[in-house]
Amino acid sequence: LLIIAAPSFSFLYSLDETIDPDLTLKIVGHQWYWSYEYSDPIILEDENSTEVPGDIAFDSYLIQEADLELGQLRLLEVDNRVALPVNKHIRLLITSADVLHCWAISSFGIKVDACPGRLSQASLFILREGSYYGQCSEICGVNHGFMPIVVDVKSADAYKAWALNAIEE
Repeated sequence: LLIIAAPSFSFLYSLDETIDPDLTLKIVGHQWYWSYEYSDPIILEDENSTEVPGDIAFDSYLIQEADLELGQLRLLEVDNRVALPVNKHIRLLITSADVLHCWAISSFGIKVDACPGRLSQASLFILREGSYYGQCSEICGVNHGFMPIVVDVKSADAYKAWALNAIEE
C-alpha cells in the first residue's frame, strides 16, 4: 500500500489548484437554459490598471429559429453570450438547479457535469479571442438539445467595455 500511496499523494498534491484566478464565473444549469454570475472584480493591465466590477448576472436562452438573423447559427445562438477576457486565469463554478446538465465546449477541451447540490470546479486560460460554441451534453430532458453555450473571448479593452455596459443595464 505504501508503494501505491506515495505517487498517489504527490499526484493529488499537484492537482490542487495553486493559481489565484483573475475571474470567477458561476454557471447554473436550468431546464432548459443557463444562468451566469460574475462575482469577482477583475483588474485589467491597461494604462490605468482598471478594475472592472463583478456582480453581473444574466440568463442565456436559445434564440428561436424564427428570430435568427442572417449568418447566425441555428440551434447554437443565444440571446446573452458569456464574455471572458483573453490571457486571464478563469475559475468556473458549475452546478444545476434541477437535473443533471453538462457544460461542454469542445474548443476549450472542457466538459463539466452540473449536478444539483454539487459545485464542480474547472479552470480556463484562453489564448485566442473569438466566439466559441458548445452545448449541454447530458440528456437532461425533452429539450436537452436546446441548451447552447456561446462564449465570446475578448481583449482587455473590449471586455472592460462589455462589463461596464452589462452593469449599466
